[in-house]
Amino acid sequence: METLALFEKQFPTDEACKEYIVGKRWPDGVRCPRCNRSAKVYKLKKPFSWTCCNVDCGKRAGYRFSVTTATIFEDTKVSLVIWFRIGYMMLTAKKGISSLQVRRVMFGEDSGTDWRTAWYICHRWRAAMKGDAFSLTGQVEVDETYIGGKDRNRHKAKKSAQVRKAKGPQPLGEAIGYGKVGVIGAIERKGNIVAKVIGDMGAETLTGFVNRTVSEKVSLVATDENQAYRYLNRGIPHQAVSHGRGEYVRGEVHTNNIESFWALLKRGVIGTYHHVSKDYLPLYLNEFSFRHNNRHSADAFAAMVETCGH
Repeated sequence: METLALFEKQFPTDEACKEYIVGKRWPDGVRCPRCNRSAKVYKLKKPFSWTCCNVDCGKRAGYRFSVTTATIFEDTKVSLVIWFRIGYMMLTAKKGISSLQVRRVMFGEDSGTDWRTAWYICHRWRAAMKGDAFSLTGQVEVDETYIGGKDRNRHKAKKSAQVRKAKGPQPLGEAIGYGKVGVIGAIERKGNIVAKVIGDMGAETLTGFVNRTVSEKVSLVATDENQAYRYLNRGIPHQAVSHGRGEYVRGEVHTNNIESFWALLKRGVIGTYHHVSKDYLPLYLNEFSFRHNNRHSADAFAAMVETCGH
């Protein structure tokens, strides 16, 4: 990622941002977001606006659209310069950045801007970070964990009511709450990660995730001793370590990489967001997974903008 100064120099105006979106969204020429065709798409006098006159789309009247139609930026009243800078902040914050912090940095305490504006923009970016589905190859580690915990297990001063009273109103997606939520992840060593919120920790759920996530070219699937993984497809080369017996590494068999990812995610939840609600946890998984998968990318921001219209 380039420095903030270079980033701001590249996107000084909304027009510069729109030019960039056009190039990343339609690298082979503008296409209608409704029918996905480039034929009979004509540029209008209004900047960054077009009309589609295909018979089964806009017909003679034409279907009018702009560069932000059917994207996360559609109908926004906030400058695209602000959107881009918030996206940059999210990509460069290893442990995440809260909506309240975004509001303080981008709008100021005395601006009168509601925290919901920052919260909405952050969640729109997280939705765009979902990216495309892919299969993992080579050596893959799989592990499951819980995010959150039970209120009754916490110190009196840290129980829900006490924390809410001390902190005051919180962003919807970063609300104080302590119900455990199960998540599962699979990470390709020196490669990508796929993480998902799951409803239960049963064998059918866990093995179904692995069977859908790993490629036929996988050479090893390493897990812990959870008995559910015994029901993986027989063609999958599976080996496990027994954490219960103090075994964490046996040759190439370990789950250290996926556990490191969980540790980073939990530090973000506890230290940055304090907690996230179950409904919005998939979006935070998108964010942390996208940062991991693009950690070596020379232009992760470009990859994020390319997905804004999906």
